Amino acid sequence: MKQPQKIFLSADIEGTCGISHWDETDPTKPDNAYFARQMTREVAAACQGAIDGGVQELLVRDAHHDARNIDPSGLPRGARVLRGWARDPHMMVSGLDSSFDGVFFTGYHSCAGSDANPLAHTMTNAAFLVTINGEAVSELFINCLTAATMGVPVLLVTGDEGLCQSIQAVNPHIRTVPVNRGMGDATLSLFHPDEAVDRIREAAQAAVSAAFANPSAFLYPLPNRFDVEITYRKHADAARCGHYPGARKTGPRSVLFETADYAEALRFMHFCL
Repeated sequence: MKQPQKIFLSADIEGTCGISHWDETDPTKPDNAYFARQMTREVAAACQGAIDGGVQELLVRDAHHDARNIDPSGLPRGARVLRGWARDPHMMVSGLDSSFDGVFFTGYHSCAGSDANPLAHTMTNAAFLVTINGEAVSELFINCLTAATMGVPVLLVTGDEGLCQSIQAVNPHIRTVPVNRGMGDATLSLFHPDEAVDRIREAAQAAVSAAFANPSAFLYPLPNRFDVEITYRKHADAARCGHYPGARKTGPRSVLFETADYAEALRFMHFCL
Protein backbone atom coordinates (compact mmCIF):
# COMPACT_ATOMS: atom_id res chain seq x y z
CA MET A 1 0.00 0.00 0.00
CA LYS A 2 1.10 3.53 -0.82
CA GLN A 3 2.22 5.83 1.98
CA PRO A 4 0.10 9.01 1.87
CA GLN A 5 2.39 11.65 0.36
CA LYS A 6 0.06 14.49 -0.50
CA ILE A 7 -2.64 15.99 1.75
CA PHE A 8 -5.21 18.71 1.04
CA LEU A 9 -6.48 20.74 4.01
CA SER A 10 -9.57 22.97 3.92
CA ALA A 11 -9.79 25.38 6.86
CA ASP A 12 -12.83 27.20 8.22
CA ILE A 13 -13.15 29.21 11.44
CA GLU A 14 -16.61 28.67 13.00
CA GLY A 15 -15.41 25.38 14.45
CA THR A 16 -12.23 26.83 15.98
CA CYS A 17 -11.69 26.15 19.68
CA GLY A 18 -13.61 28.63 21.84
CA ILE A 19 -15.31 30.65 19.11
CA SER A 20 -18.88 31.74 19.87
CA HIS A 21 -19.87 35.00 18.11
CA TRP A 22 -20.10 36.23 14.53
CA ASP A 23 -17.79 39.19 15.31
CA GLU A 24 -15.07 36.64 16.09
CA THR A 25 -15.36 35.29 12.54
CA ASP A 26 -15.24 38.66 10.76
CA PRO A 27 -11.78 39.96 9.74
CA THR A 28 -13.12 43.54 9.84
CA LYS A 29 -13.94 43.25 13.58
CA PRO A 30 -11.34 43.52 16.38
CA ASP A 31 -12.65 40.35 18.06
CA ASN A 32 -11.40 38.32 15.08
CA ALA A 33 -7.64 38.71 15.62
CA TYR A 34 -7.31 36.10 18.36
CA PHE A 35 -9.44 33.52 16.56
CA ALA A 36 -7.58 34.01 13.27
CA ARG A 37 -4.41 33.15 15.23
CA GLN A 38 -6.07 30.11 16.79
CA MET A 39 -7.34 29.05 13.38
CA THR A 40 -3.75 29.28 12.11
CA ARG A 41 -2.47 27.27 15.09
CA GLU A 42 -5.00 24.49 14.51
CA VAL A 43 -4.18 24.33 10.80
CA ALA A 44 -0.47 24.27 11.62
CA ALA A 45 -1.04 21.43 14.09
CA ALA A 46 -2.84 19.34 11.49
CA CYS A 47 -0.05 20.02 8.99
CA GLN A 48 2.64 19.10 11.50
CA GLY A 49 0.84 15.88 12.42
CA ALA A 50 0.69 14.94 8.75
CA ILE A 51 4.39 15.71 8.31
CA ASP A 52 5.22 13.65 11.41
CA GLY A 53 3.26 10.82 9.77
CA GLY A 54 5.44 10.98 6.66
CA VAL A 55 3.45 13.31 4.35
CA GLN A 56 5.69 15.16 1.91
CA GLU A 57 3.32 17.75 0.43
CA LEU A 58 0.47 19.81 1.89
CA LEU A 59 -1.88 22.26 0.22
CA VAL A 60 -3.86 24.41 2.68
CA ARG A 61 -7.06 26.00 1.40
CA ASP A 62 -8.05 29.06 3.42
CA ALA A 63 -11.83 28.69 3.10
CA HIS A 64 -13.41 31.30 5.37
CA HIS A 65 -14.88 34.74 4.56
CA ASP A 66 -12.42 36.50 2.20
CA ALA A 67 -10.14 33.41 2.34
CA ARG A 68 -7.32 35.51 3.77
CA ASN A 69 -7.36 34.50 7.43
CA ILE A 70 -4.41 32.16 7.93
CA ASP A 71 -0.96 33.55 8.66
CA PRO A 72 1.23 31.50 6.28
CA SER A 73 4.32 32.15 8.41
CA GLY A 74 2.68 30.20 11.23
CA LEU A 75 2.58 27.00 9.19
CA PRO A 76 5.35 24.40 9.01
CA ARG A 77 7.64 24.30 6.01
CA GLY A 78 6.26 22.11 3.28
CA ALA A 79 2.77 23.63 3.48
CA ARG A 80 1.55 25.81 0.61
CA VAL A 81 -1.50 28.06 1.02
CA LEU A 82 -4.27 28.84 -1.46
CA ARG A 83 -5.77 32.21 -0.45
CA GLY A 84 -8.68 34.14 -1.98
CA TRP A 85 -11.58 32.74 -4.00
CA ALA A 86 -11.04 31.09 -7.37
CA ARG A 87 -14.80 31.46 -8.05
CA ASP A 88 -15.24 27.87 -9.22
CA PRO A 89 -17.95 25.42 -8.05
CA HIS A 90 -15.52 23.58 -5.76
CA MET A 91 -15.58 26.64 -3.51
CA MET A 92 -14.07 25.62 -0.15
CA VAL A 93 -12.05 22.80 -1.73
CA SER A 94 -10.75 24.65 -4.78
CA GLY A 95 -7.43 23.07 -5.70
CA LEU A 96 -8.44 19.54 -4.68
CA ASP A 97 -7.99 16.86 -7.32
CA SER A 98 -7.47 13.11 -7.59
CA SER A 99 -3.69 13.44 -7.11
CA PHE A 100 -4.20 13.91 -3.34
CA ASP A 101 -3.99 10.95 -0.98
CA GLY A 102 -6.33 12.44 1.61
CA VAL A 103 -8.16 15.52 2.81
CA PHE A 104 -8.35 17.20 6.22
CA PHE A 105 -11.07 19.64 7.32
CA THR A 106 -10.27 21.92 10.27
CA GLY A 107 -12.43 24.48 12.06
CA TYR A 108 -15.64 23.24 10.43
CA HIS A 109 -19.14 23.70 11.86
CA SER A 110 -22.63 22.22 11.89
CA CYS A 111 -25.22 22.88 9.21
CA ALA A 112 -27.94 25.47 8.86
CA GLY A 113 -30.85 24.46 11.06
CA SER A 114 -28.63 22.73 13.63
CA ASP A 115 -28.46 23.69 17.32
CA ALA A 116 -24.96 22.23 17.73
CA ASN A 117 -23.24 25.57 17.12
CA PRO A 118 -24.55 29.15 17.51
CA LEU A 119 -22.69 29.91 14.26
CA ALA A 120 -24.30 27.03 12.34
CA HIS A 121 -24.97 27.79 8.67
CA THR A 122 -24.46 26.25 5.25
CA MET A 123 -22.39 28.40 2.89
CA THR A 124 -24.45 31.55 3.51
CA ASN A 125 -26.77 32.95 6.12
CA ALA A 126 -29.29 33.54 3.33
CA ALA A 127 -30.13 29.81 3.50
CA PHE A 128 -32.42 28.63 6.29
CA LEU A 129 -31.88 24.98 5.32
CA VAL A 130 -30.02 23.02 2.63
CA THR A 131 -30.85 19.36 2.02
CA ILE A 132 -29.49 16.70 -0.32
CA ASN A 133 -31.77 13.70 -0.81
CA GLY A 134 -33.88 14.96 2.08
CA GLU A 135 -31.01 15.22 4.59
CA ALA A 136 -29.89 18.56 6.04
CA VAL A 137 -26.30 19.08 4.94
CA SER A 138 -23.31 21.04 6.17
CA GLU A 139 -20.46 22.56 4.21
CA LEU A 140 -18.45 19.54 5.35
CA PHE A 141 -21.00 17.15 3.77
CA ILE A 142 -20.92 19.09 0.49
CA ASN A 143 -17.11 19.08 0.41
CA CYS A 144 -16.83 15.41 1.40
CA LEU A 145 -19.00 14.52 -1.59
CA THR A 146 -16.66 16.54 -3.81
CA ALA A 147 -13.72 14.56 -2.46
CA ALA A 148 -15.63 11.33 -3.03
CA THR A 149 -16.14 12.11 -6.72
CA MET A 150 -12.34 12.32 -7.00
CA GLY A 151 -11.68 9.16 -5.01
CA VAL A 152 -9.90 11.13 -2.27
CA PRO A 153 -10.45 9.76 1.26
CA VAL A 154 -11.50 12.04 4.14
CA LEU A 155 -8.99 11.50 6.94
CA LEU A 156 -9.58 14.17 9.59
CA VAL A 157 -12.33 16.57 10.74
CA THR A 158 -12.09 19.11 13.56
CA GLY A 159 -14.82 21.46 14.75
CA ASP A 160 -17.94 21.43 16.89
CA GLU A 161 -19.09 18.27 18.62
CA GLY A 162 -22.31 17.94 16.63
CA LEU A 163 -20.47 18.04 13.33
CA CYS A 164 -17.93 15.46 14.49
CA GLN A 165 -20.73 13.13 15.59
CA SER A 166 -22.45 13.52 12.21
CA ILE A 167 -19.34 12.59 10.21
CA GLN A 168 -18.62 9.62 12.48
CA ALA A 169 -22.17 8.38 11.89
CA VAL A 170 -21.46 8.29 8.15
CA ASN A 171 -17.95 6.80 8.38
CA PRO A 172 -16.54 5.91 11.82
CA HIS A 173 -13.03 5.49 10.37
CA ILE A 174 -12.66 9.25 9.85
CA ARG A 175 -10.67 10.78 12.72
CA THR A 176 -12.36 13.67 14.53
CA VAL A 177 -11.36 16.24 17.12
CA PRO A 178 -14.41 17.99 18.63
CA VAL A 179 -13.28 21.24 20.27
CA ASN A 180 -16.60 23.01 21.08
CA ARG A 181 -20.09 22.12 22.23
CA GLY A 182 -23.01 24.40 21.30
CA MET A 183 -25.28 25.51 24.16
CA GLY A 184 -28.03 27.76 22.83
CA ASP A 185 -26.35 31.00 21.79
CA ALA A 186 -23.14 29.99 23.55
CA THR A 187 -20.30 27.51 23.12
CA LEU A 188 -18.44 25.47 25.68
CA SER A 189 -14.82 24.86 24.69
CA LEU A 190 -14.00 21.22 25.35
CA PHE A 191 -10.28 21.86 25.83
CA HIS A 192 -7.76 24.58 26.57
CA PRO A 193 -6.68 26.04 23.18
CA ASP A 194 -3.20 24.53 23.59
CA GLU A 195 -4.67 21.10 24.29
CA ALA A 196 -6.91 21.40 21.24
CA VAL A 197 -3.81 22.09 19.14
CA ASP A 198 -2.03 19.05 20.62
CA ARG A 199 -5.03 16.79 20.02
CA ILE A 200 -5.34 17.94 16.41
CA ARG A 201 -1.66 17.24 15.73
CA GLU A 202 -1.93 13.77 17.27
CA ALA A 203 -5.14 12.95 15.38
CA ALA A 204 -3.64 14.10 12.08
CA GLN A 205 -0.62 11.85 12.52
CA ALA A 206 -2.84 8.92 13.53
CA ALA A 207 -5.13 9.52 10.53
CA VAL A 208 -2.24 9.43 8.08
CA SER A 209 -0.92 6.22 9.63
CA ALA A 210 -4.36 4.58 9.49
CA ALA A 211 -4.84 5.68 5.88
CA PHE A 212 -1.54 4.06 4.98
CA ALA A 213 -2.89 0.76 6.30
CA ASN A 214 -6.34 0.98 4.69
CA PRO A 215 -7.07 4.09 2.57
CA SER A 216 -10.35 2.81 1.14
CA ALA A 217 -11.85 2.69 4.65
CA PHE A 218 -11.82 6.51 4.71
CA LEU A 219 -13.73 7.04 1.47
CA TYR A 220 -16.95 9.01 1.87
CA PRO A 221 -20.02 7.26 0.41
CA LEU A 222 -21.35 8.79 -2.80
CA PRO A 223 -25.11 8.59 -3.62
CA ASN A 224 -26.38 7.73 -7.10
CA ARG A 225 -28.32 10.99 -7.42
CA PHE A 226 -28.55 14.40 -5.80
CA ASP A 227 -31.83 16.15 -5.06
CA VAL A 228 -30.66 19.50 -3.72
CA GLU A 229 -33.26 21.70 -2.04
CA ILE A 230 -32.51 25.14 -0.63
CA THR A 231 -34.94 26.87 1.71
CA TYR A 232 -34.12 30.56 1.90
CA ARG A 233 -34.85 33.00 4.68
CA LYS A 234 -36.31 35.44 2.14
CA HIS A 235 -38.86 34.47 -0.50
CA ALA A 236 -37.22 36.87 -3.00
CA ASP A 237 -34.11 34.64 -3.09
CA ALA A 238 -36.25 31.65 -4.03
CA ALA A 239 -37.96 33.73 -6.72
CA ARG A 240 -34.57 34.53 -8.25
CA CYS A 241 -32.96 31.08 -7.93
CA GLY A 242 -36.08 29.35 -9.18
CA HIS A 243 -34.98 30.57 -12.61
CA TYR A 244 -31.71 28.57 -12.46
CA PRO A 245 -31.76 26.11 -15.44
CA GLY A 246 -33.34 22.84 -14.32
CA ALA A 247 -34.45 24.16 -10.91
CA ARG A 248 -38.02 24.64 -9.76
CA LYS A 249 -39.70 26.29 -6.81
CA THR A 250 -41.26 23.89 -4.30
CA GLY A 251 -42.67 26.59 -2.02
CA PRO A 252 -42.54 30.33 -1.39
CA ARG A 253 -38.97 30.09 -0.05
CA SER A 254 -37.72 26.77 -1.48
CA VAL A 255 -36.02 25.72 -4.71
CA LEU A 256 -35.24 22.14 -5.82
CA PHE A 257 -32.61 20.96 -8.30
CA GLU A 258 -32.41 17.25 -9.24
CA THR A 259 -29.46 15.59 -10.97
CA ALA A 260 -27.42 12.38 -11.14
CA ASP A 261 -24.25 14.42 -11.78
CA TYR A 262 -22.65 15.90 -8.66
CA ALA A 263 -20.75 18.42 -10.76
CA GLU A 264 -24.12 19.88 -11.77
CA ALA A 265 -25.30 19.87 -8.14
CA LEU A 266 -22.18 21.83 -7.21
CA ARG A 267 -22.79 24.27 -10.04
CA PHE A 268 -26.35 24.87 -8.78
CA MET A 269 -25.13 25.48 -5.23
CA HIS A 270 -22.32 27.71 -6.48
CA PHE A 271 -24.81 30.08 -8.10
CA CYS A 272 -27.75 29.70 -5.71
CA LEU A 273 -26.11 29.59 -2.26
